[in-house]
Amino acid sequence: MSEDDGAWFAAKSHGYGSGLPVAWQGWVVLVGYVAIMLAAGLLIEWDAEVGAPVGIAIFFVATMALTFIAKAKTRGGWKWRWGKKD
Repeated sequence: MSEDDGAWFAAKSHGYGSGLPVAWQGWVVLVGYVAIMLAAGLLIEWDAEVGAPVGIAIFFVATMALTFIAKAKTRGGWKWRWGKKD
């Protein structure tokens, strides 16, 4: 967190993708995503006929948005890591 590179998420030390947020903006994105997932789940529970397709669409769109934001705002970008320092 000492670097001011504009990153919102840390890179994973092993594997591909993002780790936990390292800036408040990343935490806001993550908490917002969880809130949207809970609301979509409640919508599916509330009305299975209409809520299920709408809830599934919300799940898909929110997950894609989180993926694009995390990929764009991850320190060092997304690449395969074996646990060694870059």
